[in-house]
Amino acid sequence: MTVTQLTSQEIQDLGKVGVLFGGRSAERAISILSGSGVLNALKSKGVDAHAFDPAERSLAELAAERFDRVFIALHGRYGEDGSLQGALEQLGIPYTGSGVMASSVGMDKITTKIVWLAHGVSTPKYAIIDDDTNLDQVVMELGLPLIVKAPLEGSSIGITKVSQRDELQAAIELSRQYDTRVLAEQFIEGREFSVPLLGTGPDARALPIIEIVAPEGNYDYQNKYFTDDTQYHCPAPLNAATTEAIQREVEKAYRALGCEGWSRVDVLLRESDGKFFLLEVNTSPGMTTHSLVPMAARAEGTSYEELCVQILRSASLKIGTNKEKA
Repeated sequence: MTVTQLTSQEIQDLGKVGVLFGGRSAERAISILSGSGVLNALKSKGVDAHAFDPAERSLAELAAERFDRVFIALHGRYGEDGSLQGALEQLGIPYTGSGVMASSVGMDKITTKIVWLAHGVSTPKYAIIDDDTNLDQVVMELGLPLIVKAPLEGSSIGITKVSQRDELQAAIELSRQYDTRVLAEQFIEGREFSVPLLGTGPDARALPIIEIVAPEGNYDYQNKYFTDDTQYHCPAPLNAATTEAIQREVEKAYRALGCEGWSRVDVLLRESDGKFFLLEVNTSPGMTTHSLVPMAARAEGTSYEELCVQILRSASLKIGTNKEKA
């Protein structure tokens, strides 16, 4: 496919661009794949784009680069959790994606649920597990099987499906390798979907829904990124009414958290009654060859390269009068 170059004025308007990827989180390897793809895509369009790995270079070096804007292709802690966003606000460097608060809330699956429930967004029942939790009570309230998650991790890291009561403790210990708090969640038997979004505020919109059909229903780290066994259907084979309902609910959930720029929301559709549940939001989604945001954009006729430029154009500062500098 021929990549259409941007005009010299468009390239000048974007300025010197930093692509931030790598980082120190458990998702570093995926971030490197995402960021390398974004960097190459922007360069192919003529953008003056440069790689920057916050795990290897300091904030002082980031400031010294004098980037006009940055594309955040970091996943997980120190890149998707609001901490980097706060630093960029202090440095006055416009950045892609959500601001400090929405990034921080979206990173925490427990806090996300609290906000969503306050806004009437449908999400599975849950329990927070600590040292004083009565595990039998958790099983009674959520039923079996249930899901145990590390609330601050992504890419299916630290997640276990618990089918028997005697498996619960091991699942909790696995999650505690990543987080001090543990999230137990009602298991929803049904179809799995993901819905990317672009835009901010009233202009935010859901892209085509993607259905994920993983081997034996196990959409884990390996099946997400490193095999070709997982099937993706985009647009998802849903009737028009269900498609519309899911997209509107996802847009509502996105706005409830104050997300900006782009994100992706994961959804389950229960087989028994057709009810859908929102699981979590990813405010800095993957941009690898297997990633879902580029897939949904392609279904609308937008290439990977064009998508990267579109997201980059949305880079901004979000706090107070800083917005005037973006």
